[in-house]
Amino acid sequence: MAGAHDPLAVLEFGRFQLVPHRREFLVDGRPVALGGRAFDTLLALIDAGGSVIDKDRLLRLVWPDRIVEENNLQAQISALRKALGADRDLIRTVAGRGYQFTGQIHAAAGPSPSAPSSNLPEPVSELIGRDASVREVVELVTSQRLVTLTGAGGIGKTRLGLEVARQLLPRFPDGVGLAELGPLTDPQLIPIAVGTALGLTPVSGTVSVESVAAALSGKHVLVLLDNCEHLIEAAARMAEALLRASHIVCVIATSREPLRAAAEYVYRVPPLDVPAEGNVDVDDVLRYGAVRLFVARAQAAEPRYAPDHRLASTTAAICRRLDGMPLAIELAAARIAAFGVEGVASRLDDRFRLLTGGSRTALRRQQTLRATLDWSHELLSEPERVVLRRLSVFTGSFTLDAVAAIAASPEIAGADVVECVANLVAKSLVSADLGGAATSYRLLETTRAYAREKLLESGELERFGRRHAEYERNLFERAQAEWETQPTAEWLAAYGRELDNLRAALDWAFAPDGDAAIGVALTSAAVPLWFQLSLLDECRARVERALSALAAGPDRDARRELRLQAALGWSLMYTTGPARETGAAWATALQLAERLQDTDYQLRALWGLWASHINNGEFRQALQLAERFGGVATKARDPADPLIGDRMVGAALHFLGEQTQARGYIERMLERYVAPLNRSDVVRFQFDQRVTARITLSRVLWLQGFADQAMRTVQGAIDDALAIQHTLSLCNALGQAACPLAIATGDLAAADRYAAMLVHHTARHGADVWQTYGRCFRGMLLIKRDGLDVGLPMLGAAVDELRNARFVQYYTAFLAALAEGLAGAGEAVRGLAVVDYWRDRTRARSAGSSPSCCASRASWSCFTTRRPPRLPRITSSSPSSGRAARARWPGSCGPRRAWLGSGGDRARRPRRASCWQPCIAASPRGLTPPIS
Repeated sequence: MAGAHDPLAVLEFGRFQLVPHRREFLVDGRPVALGGRAFDTLLALIDAGGSVIDKDRLLRLVWPDRIVEENNLQAQISALRKALGADRDLIRTVAGRGYQFTGQIHAAAGPSPSAPSSNLPEPVSELIGRDASVREVVELVTSQRLVTLTGAGGIGKTRLGLEVARQLLPRFPDGVGLAELGPLTDPQLIPIAVGTALGLTPVSGTVSVESVAAALSGKHVLVLLDNCEHLIEAAARMAEALLRASHIVCVIATSREPLRAAAEYVYRVPPLDVPAEGNVDVDDVLRYGAVRLFVARAQAAEPRYAPDHRLASTTAAICRRLDGMPLAIELAAARIAAFGVEGVASRLDDRFRLLTGGSRTALRRQQTLRATLDWSHELLSEPERVVLRRLSVFTGSFTLDAVAAIAASPEIAGADVVECVANLVAKSLVSADLGGAATSYRLLETTRAYAREKLLESGELERFGRRHAEYERNLFERAQAEWETQPTAEWLAAYGRELDNLRAALDWAFAPDGDAAIGVALTSAAVPLWFQLSLLDECRARVERALSALAAGPDRDARRELRLQAALGWSLMYTTGPARETGAAWATALQLAERLQDTDYQLRALWGLWASHINNGEFRQALQLAERFGGVATKARDPADPLIGDRMVGAALHFLGEQTQARGYIERMLERYVAPLNRSDVVRFQFDQRVTARITLSRVLWLQGFADQAMRTVQGAIDDALAIQHTLSLCNALGQAACPLAIATGDLAAADRYAAMLVHHTARHGADVWQTYGRCFRGMLLIKRDGLDVGLPMLGAAVDELRNARFVQYYTAFLAALAEGLAGAGEAVRGLAVVDYWRDRTRARSAGSSPSCCASRASWSCFTTRRPPRLPRITSSSPSSGRAARARWPGSCGPRRAWLGSGGDRARRPRRASCWQPCIAASPRGLTPPIS
């Protein structure tokens, strides 16, 4: 049988010997170094017994459970042929098939080996969340002779090293030894620790690095040097001596910084993986390594702990705040018996008091979180300690330029600060991100909290907090200027990463001991970033705080107040509740812009007032503002601004039922409009203008009967919004066009997809009005697809939110759908109350009853029976259907025939329309969510 041989045998072919159980390859009796993958490749070829083995099978044998490129195999074949020298033809390439070993194998009996010796401790608990790391390090040790596991204190270097050593034990017939250096204080004790770990017989004379290394000559051993950081230089000398003594000795070291020894390969142990913020899938959350570790340790401490939806979410938040650090997670889990999961979460700001009580048998520095960091801190030089504590002012990532500007002082020059940061990276106290266009750095949250304590103790907190806030102010003022000339993607790449530092600087500036003037200036300068990132709630709250400080201060900077009022007006547009009073903010902004003769901000304020009237159903006032915008736009530098005015006019005409005129304005704008190359209109007018124009065009096309063309236009708008990665433009497309048109055309699958997208994106960015609309659409969809019991409660609750928010867009449609649903559920009285509310509201706003409201009240006579209501539907295939609908809903289509449109291919008109569409077309108010 091919490949059948005694696993303990020595395989001989010519002048070569292969000893599988010792993983040795000898040429003329002398051992030759062969990498682990090359050794496995040769063994697989020999096991084939002279048969050709195809490349795919060879890849599976040498890299089990891995997907690798074929060039990896070619590299191992090349290494083998190099080792075979003149006999390289023993490995034959068979074109198009694979490889074949052509040598004659003679199996010689090998010695009966004893089990490899080891002083590795038996594991007392499962190593959780480290499967990938174990595989990676095992693979490294088979190809690299010195592998150092580095990482912050508590990251789990020792546990990982021990598990790897246990798995590699069969590959080292002369033994695996664990040398624990943590308890040692004298570097001269390291050789003794290594010799003892490997069971070397003491000899007369001094035990030295050289004598231990010499005793290992020719032995196939693995040495684990654990906790090397405090004796780093002596540990590096020991490792190098072991590698020189024998080519088949391997070393794994664990240390908070690399040994910087010859032939060292550094593996940075990562934190345990944590679920992303916002992940509410309990089953998925519980699959993450950090959460699994917390759950296991929590259940050991408190058997009644069971991670239901609420506790799983809190557990995930704890793991994120602890940066996936195993030691911190284990300490936190152990405290739930005293405080519960939510109690632990609420106390993490005082984590160094909370996270205590580790294993009594562990080293003292591993028994509490503070002790772990104290150990690392004590190993730093004084300049490194100073720089570390000053770095705590950064809550997000930072660059070397930022560090040099903020942390430098007379006693530490900027160049020395940079060198200290490099040392802190090496010592695993600062993380470096090399993946972006520019290298950035950050502190783990726990390390930052520790360093901030040190900054407070030093008395430097106010000094460097001010420096940081001033730096961020200057940075964002530069960002504001560059926004005028820099492409949006490049601008966001440069400044988007500063969000966390911006927040920290504002928190400091508006604190009692801060400087409000810096905070006002920084808030004003940072508005473009919040706009670009669609952070609505945050922008509103920060701007309101800055305006309050500006009003209370001795000097009122009119230009800053102008920017802040405009930002406030915009951010209030998408917020539910009584605070959504945008008109006052925009009116103040317009007054300030006119006083300052600032054309750009006049346009912004006019747009804001126009949008406010649109959102409140005041379309004729909106049309007047759009025309006024067009007049001011002729004075603007940007030739596209008058075309934006055309879009605004077209949108107002659309809501007034003048679809033919509206389409003309919109198509002219789209034909002529050229988006700014360097400045994005999403900051000036909150949305991408092409996306928004296509939204209006799609609705006009649908009302004119071109359903297919309308839906293609909708999808194009969504694709464009996704391409520019602007959430507000995407939500605009989903809420104003995609969701309602998909429901109206009966495409429930598309409606489901679009509504889910709308709810998801608005939940992440604080656009609570649009989120409410998303739930309304979802409720309507569920009624159609799953029944009244499922959809009606969601629709009713969402409609109540819109009523409280005083948002009228689509309100008519949602009320009609709610009334129909109540009737279908046998609640005719409640349904009639909805219609009455609808009628009274219209009277209050227009001093007269809308025909559509009267018609809908009359049509409710059918609800007095037990049968579900049969409200009218319009089908383009039946000419009489339109007449039937108008007979049932007197005056519903109105003189402008908005629903049926003004012509076009009848076959391309919507085949079906839900019962509330005639009402939408006729109603003078109420069609869409927040509009631009």
